[in-house]
Amino acid sequence: MSIARRDVLKLGGAALMAGGVAKTISALDPTATASDFALLDRLTGRPDYTLRIGTGLVELAPDTIISTTTYNGQFPGPLIRFTEGRPVVVDVHNDTDTPEQLHWHGQIVPVDVDGSAEEGTPYIPAHGMRRLSFTPGPAGFRFYHTHVVPRSDLSKGQYTGEVGPVYIEPRNEPGAYDQEVFLTLKEFLPVFSQGGDMAQDFLAGSMVPALRQRGEKAMAASLRRGMPHGYEVGYSAFSINGRKLGHGEPIKVKAGQRVLFHVLNGSATEIRSLALPGHTFRIVALDGNPVSRQAEVPVLWIGTAERVSALVEMNHPGVWVLGDLADDDRKNGMGTVVQYAGRSGTPQWSTPAKFTWDYRAFARSGPPTARPDHVMDFLIDKRNAADRGFNLWTLNGKAFDMHTNEPILRVQRGKRYRLRFRNATDDIHPLHLHRHSFDVTHIAGTPVHGLLKDVVMLGGYQSLDFDFTADQPGLSLFHCHQQIHMDYGFMFLLRCT
Repeated sequence: MSIARRDVLKLGGAALMAGGVAKTISALDPTATASDFALLDRLTGRPDYTLRIGTGLVELAPDTIISTTTYNGQFPGPLIRFTEGRPVVVDVHNDTDTPEQLHWHGQIVPVDVDGSAEEGTPYIPAHGMRRLSFTPGPAGFRFYHTHVVPRSDLSKGQYTGEVGPVYIEPRNEPGAYDQEVFLTLKEFLPVFSQGGDMAQDFLAGSMVPALRQRGEKAMAASLRRGMPHGYEVGYSAFSINGRKLGHGEPIKVKAGQRVLFHVLNGSATEIRSLALPGHTFRIVALDGNPVSRQAEVPVLWIGTAERVSALVEMNHPGVWVLGDLADDDRKNGMGTVVQYAGRSGTPQWSTPAKFTWDYRAFARSGPPTARPDHVMDFLIDKRNAADRGFNLWTLNGKAFDMHTNEPILRVQRGKRYRLRFRNATDDIHPLHLHRHSFDVTHIAGTPVHGLLKDVVMLGGYQSLDFDFTADQPGLSLFHCHQQIHMDYGFMFLLRCT
């Protein structure tokens, strides 16, 4: 990868990959253009960014030092700022003993770059590297993370520290804030358990009686067969930006400021909440996409891999805990301190009133004007402890097979599709579609439109629809972003032709 352009030309040509299209050029090629040679210069020159995957120590607190895999020896990985529409080159080195994948979550990029082995992205070889050339987009708050399949190995995949934020600068930045703060929420020291599920009542929408009846019948049948609830994952260390509450630098603010918080839930499995006593959050973007309707909320609820961008008016001077509503998680590290200028003392916390997270508050009412060309229905079921003690997840009766890479569903390029999900389980599922953004069109029993996302939480025993246009050729992966769900069946591929 250190070959200079002149050396490539001496060799008679070079194979280039950009935008998913391969082309070979040489100095004697009459069809070679100036842009071809500009691309060649990018691919053989210095990268714009370098990421190194390697194992090391992360100090969450003086008494909590963990060994995990990170990017560039830090957690979270370095904040990468791209500019919308400006091509970049990123070198990714893998200093570990196993092949890796780096997924550019929320970006619309070719399969060769996206970072999913199921789609066909080449691995970053052990003790090797890959050079990636792509055009970042769309604008907004995205992130990057590993996309290997750990299954029962809690030292791999998204259980590690392989998470980092990306901000793609828009062509026109409104700049209506005084300070910008990026926060990555993450748990460490995972262990398997067979404990109960988390509370579901924070998410708006009523359960569908037929789905609940089906799910409860399946659970009762499992218990009669002596199959208890399958394994879940619990954690004993919690952090924001790699530090436990009370052990990181405070977020320093001044009275009267408008602070834009970009919050990433980098968890492998957990839904997170966040509150700042005496303050409210004005939601301006979800998953990096500006919302159709801005709304103020007292609490953020953030599904696995979701991002929230919110403005906070700093109008309540003091020293405060910005933290999770779960007392145990917050006391074990899931929080940080916000300190006003001129204020000192013990950070204060007070639990906000009960609040329901409702996506409808950020969308337009009523169905979209564009009708789908095709509707694809999916029924989600859970088979308790059916795979060596792990729950098996099926869509329309089929679990994704990692060996055959199936099921694969075909879609036609340029057509608009509506994916309709009916959840016959009591679990919340953060649904994610690679290489596309989608428009949520039915949620919590209500038709909506204008809520553009790449991850959306589907409530237990609820239904949800979203629309997308099949405009990315090749394979695109759909899955639940809860690691233990996707590893045990909750995936499928879309092939666009």
